[in-house]
Formats: sequence, C-alpha cells, structure tokens
Amino acid sequence: QVQLVESGGGLVQPGGSLRLSCAASRIISSIMGWYRQAPGQQRELVAVITGGGSTNYADSVKGRFTISRDNAKTRVYLQMNSLKPEDTAVYYCHARYLQAVYWGKGTLVTVSS
Repeated sequence: QVQLVESGGGLVQPGGSLRLSCAASRIISSIMGWYRQAPGQQRELVAVITGGGSTNYADSVKGRFTISRDNAKTRVYLQMNSLKPEDTAVYYCHARYLQAVYWGKGTLVTVSS
C-alpha cells in the first residue's frame, strides 16, 4: 500500500505561481506524476516523471509547469508558473508501485482575479 498526500494548492491570480508537493509513504522508484480534474471534466494528465528522471507534459502546460522529484524518491513536485484560469482544477498525485496505481486525495488550485 502507498499513501500519497498532496499540499500546496490554493487561490492565485492569473499569471501567478504555485508549487505543489506530494509525499509518498514509501520509496517510489517508478513513475510518479500529477493529474487534474476540472469541474465537469474528466481527469487528465498534467505531468509525469520516471524513476530515471524522464518527464512528459500535457501540451497545455509545456513551458509553464515543471515536474521534479527528490533524490530519496519519496516526493514529487509540480512548479506551476504563468497560471491561467483554465488551470483551475483539483490536482491529484499519482504513483505506480508494484504494478498497482495509487492516487492522493487531491489539492484544489483556483486561478482567479
């Protein structure tokens, strides 16, 4: 079992920045990432990072968001810059461990003036 706990969400003005963090209850050597779900929308991939550090981003966030993880492989981060109102969503941490998929409970990001 893996528990994932997100933090760092909140209200920010358009053009602002936020940094999300996700803490895992054990070492995750494989993929970790972030997904988001806006009201009335399906959950979508935002960014993922492999154990080796390779990254993949949704086209809508490329150049604005950066995913990273710590050397201990228990935390993953999402630096979000130049935020837009359409980035408003609940952001979920995601991890794969021993062929199972785990999700956090989510953290709300609201981009509004």
